Amino acid sequence: MPPKGHDKSVRRSIPGLPSLPRPLYGRTESLPNRALTRRHSHPWVQLSYAIQGVLEVQTAAGRFVAPPERAVWIPAGVPHRVFSSPHTEMRSLYIDCSVAGWAAQRCHVLAVNDLLRELIRTFSGVPVEYDQDGPHGRLAQVILDQLAEAPQIDLMLPLPQDSRLQQIYRSLEQHPDQSTTLQHWSDRFGVTEKTLSRLFLRDTGLTFRAWRQRLRLLGALTPLERGERVTDVALACGYDSTSAFIAAFRQQFGETPGEFFR
Repeated sequence: MPPKGHDKSVRRSIPGLPSLPRPLYGRTESLPNRALTRRHSHPWVQLSYAIQGVLEVQTAAGRFVAPPERAVWIPAGVPHRVFSSPHTEMRSLYIDCSVAGWAAQRCHVLAVNDLLRELIRTFSGVPVEYDQDGPHGRLAQVILDQLAEAPQIDLMLPLPQDSRLQQIYRSLEQHPDQSTTLQHWSDRFGVTEKTLSRLFLRDTGLTFRAWRQRLRLLGALTPLERGERVTDVALACGYDSTSAFIAAFRQQFGETPGEFFR
């Protein structure tokens, strides 16, 4: 997961496309190392998707995390950075706004079902300038129809805007296992704990405790996807026991770690 070791990531290039050759354009990449892009935006929609590995898209609003079977929808014009875990297999889509008028104009995570996954896999082998009136054009339309119906899921960490909360975020981002209380931070900043609690609710819509738990659990997805032991991941995230971590994971995602990555 990107939070730790951003400086060790390989910088990934951004395709210099003046325009899309077709309303739906597929891009395939194999990324052996942890990789990231600079902050950028596109005049088209981007579906950032990986059939293997974990992706994270970061905007000014938050961090959107997509393990396998999930994808991040990035509207046109939204500045963002894309992080990927080692050994990620990308199958991203670029979509002309003229064929995606049904989509919400905000970044979000989509569930990718078996059918949509196989459609995207197949589309990755289609010629760039495919016949829009032929079978490949019809395949593109089926993909768009499936994307329009794909459910949104909550795999997003809202980022605070207050400068003091941003300091808390950066500290927990680097050391999610720390048990520093909000009272500690309020003493450091010279404000009341109630003030910081109110600011967290205002900026993120979550209590500090719920926000920190989401930060930890989203950060756990990459090592879990790599096959690391649940016990080791739980300790690295600041949980005292594996059972407590699994309970929190189930509460957040509706499944145990084993079920989530099955």
